[in-house]
Amino acid sequence: MVVVAHPDDAEFMVAGTIAKWARKGCEVTYVIITKGDKGSDDPNMTSERLTAIREAEQRNAGAVLGVANYEFMGYPDGYLQHSLELRRDVARLIRKHKPHVLLTFDPTNRFFSDNYVNHPDHRVAGDVALDATFPTARDRLTFPELLLDGYEPWKVRQVWLSGSDRPNVWVDIADTLELKKAALREHPSQLEADMVEFAEGFARTAAEGQDFEYAEAFRRFILEEDPIHE
Repeated sequence: MVVVAHPDDAEFMVAGTIAKWARKGCEVTYVIITKGDKGSDDPNMTSERLTAIREAEQRNAGAVLGVANYEFMGYPDGYLQHSLELRRDVARLIRKHKPHVLLTFDPTNRFFSDNYVNHPDHRVAGDVALDATFPTARDRLTFPELLLDGYEPWKVRQVWLSGSDRPNVWVDIADTLELKKAALREHPSQLEADMVEFAEGFARTAAEGQDFEYAEAFRRFILEEDPIHE
């Protein structure tokens, strides 16, 4: 399960890894918390139109990678807050889809470089995803209405944080880099061609010090040992 703030976040963060896992038969679920309805400079664009455009783009991008399921939570873009309601809603989806691995943003990383401040929605999404994973999705007595709706507790085995300044896992994406780039190109409302090339350069930088050329780097936490799905 990939939990992100906006359509296109997953393609930048984890698309190469997701494509590898989908090839191996993993069932991948995207959880998109906001509608991405503020991401346009076009004076003639409306939030309603942009919502529909970005959902379609996300489905097209996910199809390139082999994503099986989509959950569009419909929160407004740009206003995301770490609320109990949001944590409950993400925990509900964790209990529904029962992922072994959850991927999201590292909420502690506010600055990626000297010229980029991490979007507040990204930080909130990562923080909420972590709290929804542990302890909310696990604990039977937290949000008892989830039980009444038929959502039994679930223990996520591993959490992988993207955009961390303390990565401990590097995934070789040389064989899926072109799929990652193709998926990014399915977001024309957001991306210029140079952003696709930027993503390639970012993957090359992430692989520095490894014995492969392109990587996606993560900080991985193992919450439950699970040798079958390792």
